[in-house]
Amino acid sequence: MNKDREAMKLANQLCFPLYAAARNVTGLYTPWLKPLGLTYTQYIVFLVLWEQDGLSVTDIGEKLMLDNGTLSPLLKKMEQAGYVERRRSRRDDRVVEITLTEAGRALQEKVKDVPAHVASCIDLPPEKARTLYLLLYELLDRQKNKENDQ
Repeated sequence: MNKDREAMKLANQLCFPLYAAARNVTGLYTPWLKPLGLTYTQYIVFLVLWEQDGLSVTDIGEKLMLDNGTLSPLLKKMEQAGYVERRRSRRDDRVVEITLTEAGRALQEKVKDVPAHVASCIDLPPEKARTLYLLLYELLDRQKNKENDQ
């Protein structure tokens, strides 16, 4: 029974430092994004679209590991702000494609320094940051493979 109690301590949960670190790191973006009227989640949607414009909502969701229930209202707000357009695909009208507007493309210039600002706030030597990055993606890949196997 002692082993079960040890396992239930917060200090012994892998999920908690992952959760707390994720909240901490995403919070570092707020001072840079809030003046532009952006949330962190909108920012990562922009990162995906700046890399490859004209993706479907499903493709964006897969890249960001977000479900449609989270993504759809976010994209509507981005459309209302004039940053993206949502259109039915010409090939399949069940598919909604997201394209950047001129304002959405111009925003990239305004946020180009954000990654460097945030990186300067994270107090990890580059080699440890790289190791953490690789471990987190390994964890995500294993989870994705496990879900695909089920």
